[in-house]
Amino acid sequence: MPSRLPTLPSIALLLAAATLTACGAAHRPSAPTMKPLALAQPAQPKVLEENHFQRDKVGTVSEGAIREILAAPVFLEAKARLGIVPVETGYELDKDVPLTEVTGQLAERLTDAGFFEVASEVTTDWPGTRSVAGLREIATRYRAEYLLLYRHRFVDWQNVNGWGVSWLAVLPILFAPHNTVEVSGVLEATLFDVKTGTLLFTVYERVGDERKQNIWHPARKLRHFKRDLLKQATEKLAAKVDGRLRLLVAARPEPSDQAVAQAAPAPMEAIPPAPVVGPTALAEAR
Repeated sequence: MPSRLPTLPSIALLLAAATLTACGAAHRPSAPTMKPLALAQPAQPKVLEENHFQRDKVGTVSEGAIREILAAPVFLEAKARLGIVPVETGYELDKDVPLTEVTGQLAERLTDAGFFEVASEVTTDWPGTRSVAGLREIATRYRAEYLLLYRHRFVDWQNVNGWGVSWLAVLPILFAPHNTVEVSGVLEATLFDVKTGTLLFTVYERVGDERKQNIWHPARKLRHFKRDLLKQATEKLAAKVDGRLRLLVAARPEPSDQAVAQAAPAPMEAIPPAPVVGPTALAEAR
Protein backbone atom coordinates (compact mmCIF):
# COMPACT_ATOMS: atom_id res chain seq x y z
CA MET A 1 0.00 0.00 0.00
CA PRO A 2 1.59 3.29 -1.05
CA SER A 3 2.38 5.84 1.69
CA ARG A 4 0.29 9.11 1.80
CA LEU A 5 2.87 11.12 3.80
CA PRO A 6 4.47 13.98 1.84
CA THR A 7 8.08 13.58 0.92
CA LEU A 8 10.83 15.98 1.93
CA PRO A 9 11.12 17.58 -1.51
CA SER A 10 7.40 18.38 -1.47
CA ILE A 11 7.61 19.98 1.94
CA ALA A 12 10.58 22.07 0.84
CA LEU A 13 8.72 23.30 -2.21
CA LEU A 14 5.69 24.31 -0.13
CA LEU A 15 7.83 26.25 2.34
CA ALA A 16 9.62 28.08 -0.47
CA ALA A 17 6.33 29.05 -2.10
CA ALA A 18 4.94 30.35 1.19
CA THR A 19 8.08 32.40 1.82
CA LEU A 20 7.95 34.02 -1.62
CA THR A 21 4.28 34.81 -1.19
CA ALA A 22 4.90 36.50 2.16
CA CYS A 23 7.81 38.51 0.81
CA GLY A 24 5.74 39.67 -2.13
CA ALA A 25 2.94 40.74 0.14
CA ALA A 26 5.37 42.59 2.39
CA HIS A 27 6.92 44.58 -0.48
CA ARG A 28 3.65 45.30 -2.27
CA PRO A 29 3.24 49.11 -2.61
CA SER A 30 0.27 50.68 -0.77
CA ALA A 31 -2.61 51.95 -2.88
CA PRO A 32 -2.48 55.71 -3.44
CA THR A 33 -5.03 57.77 -1.44
CA MET A 34 -6.71 60.97 -2.75
CA LYS A 35 -7.20 64.00 -0.59
CA PRO A 36 -10.78 65.33 -0.41
CA LEU A 37 -11.52 68.09 -2.85
CA ALA A 38 -11.38 71.54 -1.29
CA LEU A 39 -14.71 72.97 -2.43
CA ALA A 40 -14.98 76.74 -2.27
CA GLN A 41 -17.48 77.94 0.34
CA PRO A 42 -20.30 80.06 -1.09
CA ALA A 43 -19.89 83.74 -0.39
CA GLN A 44 -22.17 85.23 2.23
CA PRO A 45 -24.87 87.47 0.71
CA LYS A 46 -24.43 91.17 1.29
CA VAL A 47 -26.71 93.02 3.65
CA LEU A 48 -29.46 94.78 1.72
CA GLU A 49 -29.11 98.51 2.31
CA GLU A 50 -30.63 100.03 -0.82
CA ASN A 51 -34.24 100.34 -1.93
CA HIS A 52 -34.59 98.87 -5.42
CA PHE A 53 -38.29 99.69 -5.75
CA GLN A 54 -38.30 102.66 -8.08
CA ARG A 55 -41.84 103.74 -7.25
CA ASP A 56 -40.89 104.14 -3.59
CA LYS A 57 -38.35 106.82 -4.47
CA VAL A 58 -40.97 109.30 -5.62
CA GLY A 59 -41.69 111.49 -2.60
CA THR A 60 -40.72 114.55 -0.63
CA VAL A 61 -37.74 112.93 1.13
CA SER A 62 -34.54 112.19 -0.78
CA GLU A 63 -32.65 108.92 -0.45
CA GLY A 64 -29.79 110.67 1.32
CA ALA A 65 -32.17 112.27 3.81
CA ILE A 66 -33.83 108.92 4.51
CA ARG A 67 -30.47 107.33 5.29
CA GLU A 68 -29.47 110.25 7.49
CA ILE A 69 -32.73 110.11 9.46
CA LEU A 70 -32.60 106.35 9.96
CA ALA A 71 -28.94 106.43 11.04
CA ALA A 72 -29.50 109.10 13.68
CA PRO A 73 -29.95 108.00 17.31
CA VAL A 74 -33.45 108.18 18.80
CA PHE A 75 -33.80 109.47 22.36
CA LEU A 76 -35.74 111.95 24.47
CA GLU A 77 -33.98 115.25 24.99
CA ALA A 78 -33.43 116.37 28.54
CA LYS A 79 -35.25 119.44 29.90
CA ALA A 80 -37.77 119.39 27.05
CA ARG A 81 -41.38 120.60 27.02
CA LEU A 82 -44.39 118.59 25.86
CA GLY A 83 -47.71 119.64 24.38
CA ILE A 84 -50.69 117.26 24.26
CA VAL A 85 -52.97 117.79 21.27
CA PRO A 86 -56.27 116.06 20.40
CA VAL A 87 -56.39 115.22 16.69
CA GLU A 88 -59.72 113.45 16.34
CA THR A 89 -60.42 114.08 12.65
CA GLY A 90 -56.84 113.72 11.40
CA TYR A 91 -53.26 114.54 12.26
CA GLU A 92 -53.93 118.25 12.41
CA LEU A 93 -55.43 120.79 14.80
CA ASP A 94 -59.09 120.09 15.55
CA LYS A 95 -61.59 122.90 15.59
CA ASP A 96 -64.08 120.91 17.65
CA VAL A 97 -64.58 121.54 21.35
CA PRO A 98 -62.04 119.37 23.26
CA LEU A 99 -64.55 117.54 25.44
CA THR A 100 -62.43 114.46 26.06
CA GLU A 101 -60.86 114.15 29.50
CA VAL A 102 -58.07 111.86 28.31
CA THR A 103 -55.66 114.64 27.33
CA GLY A 104 -55.95 116.26 30.75
CA GLN A 105 -55.24 113.00 32.55
CA LEU A 106 -52.27 112.33 30.26
CA ALA A 107 -50.88 115.78 31.07
CA GLU A 108 -51.15 115.12 34.80
CA ARG A 109 -49.58 111.68 34.53
CA LEU A 110 -46.62 112.88 32.45
CA THR A 111 -46.09 115.90 34.67
CA ASP A 112 -45.79 113.63 37.70
CA ALA A 113 -43.43 111.29 35.83
CA GLY A 114 -40.84 114.06 35.46
CA PHE A 115 -39.77 113.28 31.90
CA PHE A 116 -40.45 116.87 30.79
CA GLU A 117 -40.01 120.27 32.34
CA VAL A 118 -43.62 121.05 31.41
CA ALA A 119 -46.40 118.80 30.06
CA SER A 120 -49.36 120.90 28.99
CA GLU A 121 -52.55 120.57 27.00
CA VAL A 122 -52.53 122.63 23.82
CA THR A 123 -55.31 124.87 22.58
CA THR A 124 -56.62 123.98 19.15
CA ASP A 125 -58.44 127.27 18.50
CA TRP A 126 -55.33 129.34 17.90
CA PRO A 127 -55.21 130.65 14.31
CA GLY A 128 -53.06 128.43 12.16
CA THR A 129 -53.03 125.99 9.29
CA ARG A 130 -54.69 122.59 9.59
CA SER A 131 -51.70 120.45 8.66
CA VAL A 132 -48.42 119.16 10.04
CA ALA A 133 -47.07 122.67 9.52
CA GLY A 134 -49.82 123.91 11.81
CA LEU A 135 -48.80 121.41 14.47
CA ARG A 136 -45.21 122.59 14.33
CA GLU A 137 -46.34 126.21 14.50
CA ILE A 138 -48.49 125.74 17.60
CA ALA A 139 -45.71 123.72 19.23
CA THR A 140 -43.28 126.56 18.58
CA ARG A 141 -45.68 129.01 20.19
CA TYR A 142 -45.74 126.77 23.26
CA ARG A 143 -41.96 126.37 22.95
CA ALA A 144 -42.50 122.62 23.11
CA GLU A 145 -39.95 120.27 21.57
CA TYR A 146 -42.48 117.43 21.45
CA LEU A 147 -46.20 116.97 20.84
CA LEU A 148 -48.21 113.99 22.02
CA LEU A 149 -50.94 113.57 19.41
CA TYR A 150 -54.03 111.90 20.86
CA ARG A 151 -57.18 110.60 19.22
CA HIS A 152 -59.77 107.87 19.65
CA ARG A 153 -62.16 106.15 17.27
CA PHE A 154 -65.23 104.02 17.90
CA VAL A 155 -67.50 101.75 15.92
CA ASP A 156 -70.79 100.34 17.18
CA TRP A 157 -73.36 97.73 16.19
CA GLN A 158 -76.93 97.32 17.36
CA ASN A 159 -79.24 94.33 17.03
CA VAL A 160 -82.39 92.94 18.58
CA ASN A 161 -81.85 90.29 21.26
CA GLY A 162 -84.15 87.72 22.84
CA TRP A 163 -86.19 90.42 24.50
CA GLY A 164 -87.56 91.21 21.06
CA VAL A 165 -90.50 88.89 21.72
CA SER A 166 -91.84 91.66 23.95
CA TRP A 167 -92.93 93.33 20.75
CA LEU A 168 -95.94 91.07 20.88
CA ALA A 169 -97.15 93.16 23.79
CA VAL A 170 -97.54 96.89 23.61
CA LEU A 171 -96.52 98.00 27.10
CA PRO A 172 -93.47 95.75 27.83
CA ILE A 173 -91.72 96.83 24.64
CA LEU A 174 -91.30 100.33 26.06
CA PHE A 175 -89.11 99.13 28.95
CA ALA A 176 -87.64 95.77 27.95
CA PRO A 177 -83.87 95.81 27.11
CA HIS A 178 -84.47 94.28 23.71
CA ASN A 179 -81.61 96.15 21.98
CA THR A 180 -78.00 94.90 22.29
CA VAL A 181 -75.38 97.59 21.63
CA GLU A 182 -71.78 96.53 20.98
CA VAL A 183 -69.03 99.16 20.94
CA SER A 184 -65.36 98.73 20.00
CA GLY A 185 -62.77 101.45 19.95
CA VAL A 186 -59.09 102.30 20.01
CA LEU A 187 -57.19 105.05 21.82
CA GLU A 188 -54.02 106.24 20.11
CA ALA A 189 -51.08 108.34 21.31
CA THR A 190 -48.18 109.35 19.01
CA LEU A 191 -45.08 111.27 20.07
CA PHE A 192 -44.12 113.86 17.44
CA ASP A 193 -40.62 115.36 17.39
CA VAL A 194 -41.21 118.97 16.38
CA LYS A 195 -37.60 119.74 15.40
CA THR A 196 -37.10 116.83 13.04
CA GLY A 197 -40.70 116.14 12.02
CA THR A 198 -40.30 112.47 12.94
CA LEU A 199 -42.59 110.21 14.97
CA LEU A 200 -40.85 108.52 17.89
CA PHE A 201 -43.58 106.03 18.80
CA THR A 202 -47.28 105.20 18.62
CA VAL A 203 -49.20 103.21 21.22
CA TYR A 204 -52.75 101.86 21.07
CA GLU A 205 -55.19 100.81 23.75
CA ARG A 206 -58.15 98.84 22.42
CA VAL A 207 -61.48 98.68 24.23
CA GLY A 208 -64.80 96.98 23.67
CA ASP A 209 -67.97 95.94 25.47
CA GLU A 210 -71.68 95.38 24.94
CA ARG A 211 -74.82 96.43 26.77
CA LYS A 212 -78.52 95.70 26.62
CA GLN A 213 -80.84 98.68 26.68
CA ASN A 214 -84.36 99.76 25.86
CA ILE A 215 -85.50 102.11 23.15
CA TRP A 216 -85.30 105.30 25.20
CA HIS A 217 -82.60 107.90 24.35
CA PRO A 218 -80.28 105.60 22.37
CA ALA A 219 -77.89 108.40 21.31
CA ARG A 220 -77.34 109.61 24.87
CA LYS A 221 -76.80 106.07 26.12
CA LEU A 222 -74.31 105.40 23.35
CA ARG A 223 -72.40 108.57 24.23
CA HIS A 224 -72.22 107.58 27.89
CA PHE A 225 -71.16 104.09 26.86
CA LYS A 226 -68.18 105.44 24.94
CA ARG A 227 -67.26 107.82 27.75
CA ASP A 228 -67.16 104.94 30.23
CA LEU A 229 -64.88 102.99 27.89
CA LEU A 230 -62.56 105.99 27.65
CA LYS A 231 -62.32 106.23 31.43
CA GLN A 232 -61.44 102.56 31.67
CA ALA A 233 -58.70 102.78 29.03
CA THR A 234 -57.07 106.12 29.90
CA GLU A 235 -54.86 104.77 32.67
CA LYS A 236 -53.73 101.84 30.52
CA LEU A 237 -52.86 104.19 27.66
CA ALA A 238 -50.93 106.46 30.01
CA ALA A 239 -48.98 103.46 31.30
CA LYS A 240 -47.99 102.49 27.76
CA VAL A 241 -46.86 106.05 26.99
CA ASP A 242 -44.89 106.08 30.24
CA GLY A 243 -43.11 102.86 29.28
CA ARG A 244 -42.10 104.13 25.84
CA LEU A 245 -40.81 107.39 27.30
CA ARG A 246 -38.66 105.52 29.79
CA LEU A 247 -37.00 103.66 26.93
CA LEU A 248 -36.28 106.94 25.13
CA VAL A 249 -34.86 108.46 28.29
CA ALA A 250 -32.62 105.42 28.78
CA ALA A 251 -31.36 105.84 25.20
CA ARG A 252 -29.92 109.29 25.85
CA PRO A 253 -26.25 109.39 24.84
CA GLU A 254 -23.71 109.88 27.56
CA PRO A 255 -22.06 113.32 27.51
CA SER A 256 -18.66 113.13 25.86
CA ASP A 257 -15.47 114.23 27.55
CA GLN A 258 -15.26 117.15 25.15
CA ALA A 259 -18.69 118.36 26.07
CA VAL A 260 -17.85 118.07 29.75
CA ALA A 261 -14.62 119.97 29.21
CA GLN A 262 -16.43 122.73 27.35
CA ALA A 263 -19.04 122.99 30.05
CA ALA A 264 -16.45 123.18 32.86
CA PRO A 265 -15.31 126.69 33.85
CA ALA A 266 -11.86 127.72 32.64
CA PRO A 267 -9.18 127.58 35.35
CA MET A 268 -8.12 130.93 36.75
CA GLU A 269 -4.61 132.04 35.87
CA ALA A 270 -2.24 132.32 38.80
CA ILE A 271 -1.34 135.92 39.62
CA PRO A 272 2.42 136.30 40.12
CA PRO A 273 3.46 137.76 43.47
CA ALA A 274 4.45 141.41 43.58
CA PRO A 275 8.22 142.01 43.61
CA VAL A 276 9.76 142.85 46.96
CA VAL A 277 11.18 146.35 46.96
CA GLY A 278 14.33 146.64 49.08
CA PRO A 279 15.99 149.71 50.60
CA THR A 280 18.50 150.02 47.74
CA ALA A 281 15.74 150.23 45.17
CA LEU A 282 13.91 152.84 47.22
CA ALA A 283 17.07 154.94 47.48
CA GLU A 284 17.65 154.79 43.75
CA ALA A 285 14.04 155.76 43.11
CA ARG A 286 14.49 158.85 45.26
